[in-house]
Amino acid sequence: MARSKNEAFWWSLFAAGGGLAAMLVPVHIIVNGIGEPQGWVSPAGIRDLVAHPLAKLYLLALFSLPFFHCAHRIRHILYDFGLRGMPAPVAIVCYGAALLSTLWAVSVICSL
Repeated sequence: MARSKNEAFWWSLFAAGGGLAAMLVPVHIIVNGIGEPQGWVSPAGIRDLVAHPLAKLYLLALFSLPFFHCAHRIRHILYDFGLRGMPAPVAIVCYGAALLSTLWAVSVICSL
């Protein structure tokens, strides 16, 4: 299979999504999953923080980059399962799902 011209772009999204998820998701688990039930963090404070536009951009990156990380990993897993003969449909489905998930995240984040 010939390498596409935009393969480096997808690998960069893969790396950014994996790195961001590895560094920041545990922090969110601690803050929201442990800190809030223990009373260390107030829900009103989190709501006020999420209302800020920079926090919304941060949350968008926190969600969208791992979506593309996941899409790239699934694409290559499907290639390993033998779908190398039809790379364009597999890529369209995988990255299309990541794009739709990102658009859904944008609509949710904008409604906060």
